[in-house]
Amino acid sequence: MGEGDSESDNGWSKARGLVIKTLVVVGGALFIRRLTKSTTRRDHARFVSHSLSGEKNSKEQASRDPDHYFNLRMVACPAAEMVDGSKVLYFEQAFWRTPQKPFRQRLYMVKPCPKETKCDVELSTYAIRDMEEYKNFCDRSKDQRPLPEEVIRDIAEHLTTIHLKRCGRGKRCLYEGTTPPEGFPNNWNNAAYCTSEMAVLKNNEIHMWDRGYDDDGNQVWGVKEGPYEFKPASTSSFKDKCSSVNLLSPLSLEKRIEGSFVLTE
Repeated sequence: MGEGDSESDNGWSKARGLVIKTLVVVGGALFIRRLTKSTTRRDHARFVSHSLSGEKNSKEQASRDPDHYFNLRMVACPAAEMVDGSKVLYFEQAFWRTPQKPFRQRLYMVKPCPKETKCDVELSTYAIRDMEEYKNFCDRSKDQRPLPEEVIRDIAEHLTTIHLKRCGRGKRCLYEGTTPPEGFPNNWNNAAYCTSEMAVLKNNEIHMWDRGYDDDGNQVWGVKEGPYEFKPASTSSFKDKCSSVNLLSPLSLEKRIEGSFVLTE
C-alpha cells in the first residue's frame, strides 16, 4: 500500500468519525427534545375532560369505610363544545343501586386556564335549566339526548370554579385543585358557602370533596373524613365512547404530561 493510500484511509477515518460524532450529538438533542416536549394548556384541558368522562363509582371506598362513604355512581360525558373550544360535559351522581334517580346533575365546562393565572385547567360547574330533560343523559343513545346547541342554551347559574394544576413529582395525582378559600355562595341545608376540591389520578380515577359551611364556618353538609374516591367501573353500562370530542390517546398524553417540563400556550 502506498503512502497516498495511507493518507486517504486516515482522511476517511477522520471524516467517518466526524459523521458519527455529529449523528450522536443530533440524536441526543432530538432525544432530549422528545423528553422535554412541551404540553400546552389545551392538552391539559383535553386530558382532564377525558379523565372526567365515563362511569365511575366509590365501591371500594364504601366497602372499606361504610360508616362514612356510600357507594355512589358518577357519570360524565361530552355534551357540547363552545366557540372558544371549551368542552361542556354533562355530569350526574346517583346511589349505585338507583342509577336512574340521580341526586346531582350539573354541566361542567373545561378549558385551559388564562395565561395570566397560575393554573393549567379551569373547571367550572353550572346548574341546568331543566334537569329532568337531562336525567341519564350519558346512558341514552345520542339521538335521544338534547342537541349541543340546546345544551349550551340550558347552561344556567354558575356554581363553582376549580383551578387545577399539575401535581408535583412524587405525588399520586396528575392534577389537583380547589375553589378559592372563600368558596362560592350556597344555601343548601342552611349553608352560606361551599368549597370543592378535586384530584385527577392515573387511570382516570377522580377524587372529589365538596363541603358546605354556615356563616360561622361550621360544616353543615359534605363528608368530613376526606374526599370521595371514584374509580372507573369494572363492568360499565356506559355506552358513550367520547367520539364527539377530539381527544389524544389518553395513555400517550398521560406519558407526555408526566414527562413534560415546559408548559407553553
